[in-house]
Amino acid sequence: MSAEIILQQTPDTAALLDKREQLATVRNTLAERESELAQIRAQLKTFEGRYLRQVGILYAELDDLEARIAEREVALYDSDSARRRAEETRQRAQETHDAAFGEAREAEEFDPPPSLKTLFREVAKRIHPDFARDDAEQKHFTLLMARANQAYSRGDTETLQRLLDDHREIDASIAGEGAAAELLRITRQIQHAQRDIATLDAERHTLLASELAQLHIDAEAAARDHRDLLTELATNLREQIADAQRRFELIDRQISAHGK
Repeated sequence: MSAEIILQQTPDTAALLDKREQLATVRNTLAERESELAQIRAQLKTFEGRYLRQVGILYAELDDLEARIAEREVALYDSDSARRRAEETRQRAQETHDAAFGEAREAEEFDPPPSLKTLFREVAKRIHPDFARDDAEQKHFTLLMARANQAYSRGDTETLQRLLDDHREIDASIAGEGAAAELLRITRQIQHAQRDIATLDAERHTLLASELAQLHIDAEAAARDHRDLLTELATNLREQIADAQRRFELIDRQISAHGK
């Protein structure tokens, strides 16, 4: 029976079977890349939260003290250089404060705009697993919906629009039935998956090359030596804060002594 089926295969159906195998392979690779990237994002997000709570808020406190010292020096020295330094240190203090406290506030205040909600609904209409034609497509749509949900939670309009455009492109430009039309649809799907793999690989590279990722690596290396790197950084910062507080009090006394 199998030999008879093979003999009945046309070049189009043989190519279609080959493309289906390629699509399954590239989609599996895409799913693996998405899973790996999701794990990296989650690890760095958790570590970033620890870092901000233990270290980031102390950097914000230290930079605010340094800005206050520079601003008091303007009153003491009344020079252009002192004023420039005060402006620069205050700007840096604001940036540090925003980095330490801004993310939590943004998470609390996140309210997706109507345009994002509309876009998400349009995407869901096309890639919801309930609309799949077979088990393979249902599995793929489940992964796509997970990607869409993550993009929606991040306010990632670009990813949602790309998901929508991909399906519009295939639906609009490749109508019809038969092996030839199906072959073209699968070829486009393979191209989309390969593009998405390249996008995920680029994001993975960027994440792993970031300062946060390097600090995470250093913290894990310290943990293997039974050290807590973030606690060490926090201890050092508290010492710097105490020193800055002494300098602030000293300049206050100098200003008082000069009657300013």
